[in-house]
Amino acid sequence: MKRILLIVGGGIAAYKACELIRLLRRRGHAVRCVLTEGGSHFVTPMTLAALSGDQVYTSLWDLKDEAEMGHIQLSREADLVVVVPATADLLARMASGQAGDLATTLLLATDKPVLAAPAMNVRMWRHAATVRNVVTLRADGVTIMEPDEGDMACGEYGPGRLPDPAVIADTIDRHLGIGHRPLSGRHALVTAGPTHEPIDPVRYLANRSSGRQGFAIAGALAALGARVTLVAGPVTLPTPFGVDRIDVQTARQMAAAVATALPADVAVMVAAVADWHVAAAPQKMKKGDAPASLTLVENPDILAALSQGPDRPPLVIGFAAETERVIEHGVAKRIRKGCDWIVANDVSGDVMGGPDNSVHLVTADGVESWDNLPKEQVAARLAQRIADTL
Repeated sequence: MKRILLIVGGGIAAYKACELIRLLRRRGHAVRCVLTEGGSHFVTPMTLAALSGDQVYTSLWDLKDEAEMGHIQLSREADLVVVVPATADLLARMASGQAGDLATTLLLATDKPVLAAPAMNVRMWRHAATVRNVVTLRADGVTIMEPDEGDMACGEYGPGRLPDPAVIADTIDRHLGIGHRPLSGRHALVTAGPTHEPIDPVRYLANRSSGRQGFAIAGALAALGARVTLVAGPVTLPTPFGVDRIDVQTARQMAAAVATALPADVAVMVAAVADWHVAAAPQKMKKGDAPASLTLVENPDILAALSQGPDRPPLVIGFAAETERVIEHGVAKRIRKGCDWIVANDVSGDVMGGPDNSVHLVTADGVESWDNLPKEQVAARLAQRIADTL
């Protein structure tokens, strides 16, 4: 039995904490709740006590509890501290190290891992202050889940919804090393994002890849128990929980990092690697001095080299970003590169920077077309298929 300390923040999504408590207790966890003043406007201490089967803590100034240094005990008796919902205000106070109430005091005093599930208006989530606070907290070691995207209680649409309680419960189990992990003992190698090929110290050749699909796949494989090495091009995404990340800039650096990361049981080459590079000028080229044309030199073919090399993983998966004849080009690419699967997708719209993806899984057995799904769901489905195959 694991002990969860659940901090319930002050947002409309606080009511979903009740369902989370029920799910966690059904999985055999002990749950102890701290209800913030804001949270008490949405759920009551009585409700949380009934669901958790334990006392609910609400005040830093409780004479009996604090006579025994209750906030110190609370902060350190749990195996994991979970904040649901993590409002913009609560994230801001966490990031600045405030300790003005019981919740922020125990978060500052804890020596245990902290997981936060944000929920707020889309504009609040995207505000520069919140973005800055999330970056700070992640750098401090706090795991911040990505909010869901959809309709909100305020009537707006976008990212900011609390993740489904079942998803939060699964994330908690992964943090605690619990659950079915079919890829335990396996090593997965994933590439993600674009590469930047310098023209001079300030200019480069690149593409619109955001890295989001590759990062989601790395996280999904780690969630199934794999040891994941993620070779990432120049993106600003947070590293998925449980993933080892190697940052690179160019295609040649990515090829070297992939070779160094071998051996692996599966390689998922999601990165949109630049096909060419140029001989970079040592100084910034001025407009009048710039050459009339750039001489392009072909970059190493990372997918082909991996598929046909001596350290070939048992399962090699490539991605094909196409703008027309998607399936036809995907089928041809699988044969040409020598890999086992190709995930082909149409990137003629906003797929490279958007939240969703519609893919075709090309294997030796044929083509399987998947519905348009959030990239996280595409990742989970592909990771499960990999686990089944291995």
